[in-house]
Amino acid sequence: MKPPVSTNSPPEVGATLQRLRLARGLTLEDLSRIAGVSKSMLSQIEREKANPTIAITWRLANALGVPIGELLSAETRPVETIRVLDAHETPTLPGTHAGYVLRILGPMDLAGKYEWYELTLAPGGELASQAHDPGTSEHMTVLHGSMELEVGSDKKKIKLGGTARYPADQNHVIRNAGKTEARALLVVVHR
Repeated sequence: MKPPVSTNSPPEVGATLQRLRLARGLTLEDLSRIAGVSKSMLSQIEREKANPTIAITWRLANALGVPIGELLSAETRPVETIRVLDAHETPTLPGTHAGYVLRILGPMDLAGKYEWYELTLAPGGELASQAHDPGTSEHMTVLHGSMELEVGSDKKKIKLGGTARYPADQNHVIRNAGKTEARALLVVVHR
């Protein structure tokens, strides 16, 4: 006897995606930047004009900080009092070409206001950033190793346990000039 063939249509991801995005206070542009998916593709998905691939669905789920199954489900889940993200659910921006890994620790609904990251730099690695919006500042605490910070023409070394506070509305570079991996907590405050 043959198993019955399912006539169910694929899940409508668009409404769930839009609900999750809006619940976090994110614009299409914000989610596009965080997930690495074009704004036009996101718009098409939300309007049910396009179905995302598994890879895009995975990137969107990671960017929103939800399991992929939640994005594929039409069910509205109750709000949890305590929400714990496992390590594999934490969105990560790998900059392996430049020797860094940036884990996004802050919730997506605060992106563009307050953001915090765990920055890991390989020996010789660096995170180079263009100037952020006017009035933006960064606060970096070295948790392992030491790092070198360059803002404009100023350069300083930050030792283990030290915190650097600096304007991020100008080009800035964080480097690991040491021989071992370095790690820091990086907080970005937008004005």
